[in-house]
Amino acid sequence: MTIPILDSAKRIEQQFRTGEEPVLVMCSDVNVYVCKYMRSSASAYKLACEHIGARMAKAWQLNTPDIAFVRIKPLHWAGISHSHSISAPSIGSRWLDGVVDITPSTFSKVPATADTLSQLLKIALFDFWIANEDRNANNANLLYDVNHGRLVSIDYGCILNTATFDYPLSQLTMTDTILWSQLFQHLSKGQSPATIQTIVDDLRVGFDKALRQSVEQINQIVEEMPMEWNVPQNVVTEKLHQLFDERWKAETWENFIDCLNDNTK
Repeated sequence: MTIPILDSAKRIEQQFRTGEEPVLVMCSDVNVYVCKYMRSSASAYKLACEHIGARMAKAWQLNTPDIAFVRIKPLHWAGISHSHSISAPSIGSRWLDGVVDITPSTFSKVPATADTLSQLLKIALFDFWIANEDRNANNANLLYDVNHGRLVSIDYGCILNTATFDYPLSQLTMTDTILWSQLFQHLSKGQSPATIQTIVDDLRVGFDKALRQSVEQINQIVEEMPMEWNVPQNVVTEKLHQLFDERWKAETWENFIDCLNDNTK
């Protein structure tokens, strides 16, 4: 799948007051995207992480919005006060209707079934593998698709230990993960140990398959990275290969199981 390159179609009318201050953009494919944009040279690495995370999430067959590179026209920035580079493409995550933003006050709306628990554990394992430090008890970065009964993973700017490209990967701590959350407790409390073990056994088999599918993404991720972001291809390539180091893969699984066990006692 090639990531489309789109143009903004109208003036931006909404900006979210969250960390990256993304904007809601109507695009040339007649769809709406939540767009994050280049605000500084440091933010370019977070954009790269958004791109990498979305690509890898698709390879893992997680439910995650489609993405696009969005060229926002200068006249469409009118009224947006935050500084930005209008020459560099933003990265857009397609807006989804019929979803609930999962927060400490809405998590109970997610049905506590074995299926939703399985979905959450797969997302958690993905986070351990890709070192996502931004999905936790206070910030789930998850939506619940009411119509299809599925969890939707979003926001990847803090993968790779919050966009750290100049040091080796490091494992998440227990409190860095979605397993340390009311959502996990809500979904797991009614499930038997045997059910949870079956989910874990399936995840172990699926982990190897997901990694085989993910490694095939490296070349395309690097090649399609917008050159205006000025993120060196060799730096990205080296970082991505760390994800497939045998020691990292073994440590990821061990850490995932340890955190899971600690949170199901």
